[in-house]
Amino acid sequence: MNYFKLLYKLYKTKNNIKRTPAQIKELQERKLRKLLIYSYNHSRYYHKMFEKAGINQENISTTPLSLFPTIDKTQLLKNFDTIVTVSDVKQEALRRFDLQKTADRKPFKGRYHVVHSSGSTGKPNYFIYDETAWNEMLLGMIRAALWNMSMIQILKLFFRGVRVVYIAATDGRYGGAMAVGDGIDGIHAKSLYLDIKTPLDKWIRQIKEFQPNVIIGYPSAIKILGELVEKRSIQFDIFRVISCGEPLGASLRHYLENVFQAEVINFYGTSESLVLGVESNPKEGMILFDDMNVIEVYKGNMYLTCLYNFAQPLIRYRLTDCLTLQNADMESIYPFTKAVGLLGRNEDILWFNDGNGNSEFLHPLAIEGFCIEGLRDYQFLQIGKDAFEMLAEVSKTVLQSKVQKEILQQMKRILEEKKLSYVQFYVRFVDEILPDANTGKKRLIVIGEN
Repeated sequence: MNYFKLLYKLYKTKNNIKRTPAQIKELQERKLRKLLIYSYNHSRYYHKMFEKAGINQENISTTPLSLFPTIDKTQLLKNFDTIVTVSDVKQEALRRFDLQKTADRKPFKGRYHVVHSSGSTGKPNYFIYDETAWNEMLLGMIRAALWNMSMIQILKLFFRGVRVVYIAATDGRYGGAMAVGDGIDGIHAKSLYLDIKTPLDKWIRQIKEFQPNVIIGYPSAIKILGELVEKRSIQFDIFRVISCGEPLGASLRHYLENVFQAEVINFYGTSESLVLGVESNPKEGMILFDDMNVIEVYKGNMYLTCLYNFAQPLIRYRLTDCLTLQNADMESIYPFTKAVGLLGRNEDILWFNDGNGNSEFLHPLAIEGFCIEGLRDYQFLQIGKDAFEMLAEVSKTVLQSKVQKEILQQMKRILEEKKLSYVQFYVRFVDEILPDANTGKKRLIVIGEN
């Protein structure tokens, strides 16, 4: 997108904050009906499912969203080719593109931005955005990153120069890495990518040279950067910290604010819709972007309808996040719905010690991308300062030997990249990976007795 066109559209997007709650609801409803009608007319899957639910051309504009059918990741994986509204995108072609091409930000066929999301099915899910949807998403993301800033303040910041360090999983088509990269390019900023698998000494060297003034990344990874600042291993002046990819607890937020002496913005997004909301002040809560999505909570389940992606419509798509909603009223600071409660997953980090006082970490998202045929589910158990094991669940017992071999090969490579070759790693097959009794979610990392 042209730089000046981006600034103009950012100005218009920011102005939605000045609307009343009623005006936002009206805008949301117009966008929703446009999406529903388009999906009915251009998606074979939705046309069939709407008809099955008694929804047709005559009543689609008046039927409450709550009466429309829901969808989840399993259904998306199974029906991908009939869900998308573009005839030149097939799931298997995306899979080949993902496997054969080096992960970068180049669009598939020059037209579709591809986001890769791995689950416990053993196969990745793909989410595509055409150029229009991608640009609208980027505007929402930039609005969130620069939340509570006026356009005058934003222009002054851009004039001074923005230097962004991004700390997360960067070696795949992860939505965050791709969106942040394009957003940085869009505002003509400079960037440094630090992958969570990169050794700490390389982090230190690169950051000293780059001297960022904005940090974006997983809060658990930013915390490690903060600890390096506390130890005076690195020093730089930060304008803003943008946390994404994991829940940000109050204590960690407070720590990041103190160590960096900067405003902390908590960004909320998923592969299904990369822009869901933002939190700049815990007292205000997580503000959901009702002008870009519809989020419902019904019987403890969260459902997303993305209002800007017409290439791959997601209507009442079930997410595993858990939260409650609070509608905006005339007394609210912003005209948007608030989210209360847990947002996303909060996993521990695996820390190891080589016995000589040297510590190194392994971030769970660095190892979450295992995609091995026959591997149904897995969980990591830390059993010592230099040892951990993988609890693996396979679809068939006869596949254990093959799965174990592939796991060991992939993990050996990851440990070598992190200079953790001294760490002992084991695979143990179990009948079932059970969710956490308190949260109802599977914990990827479990810390055992050392």
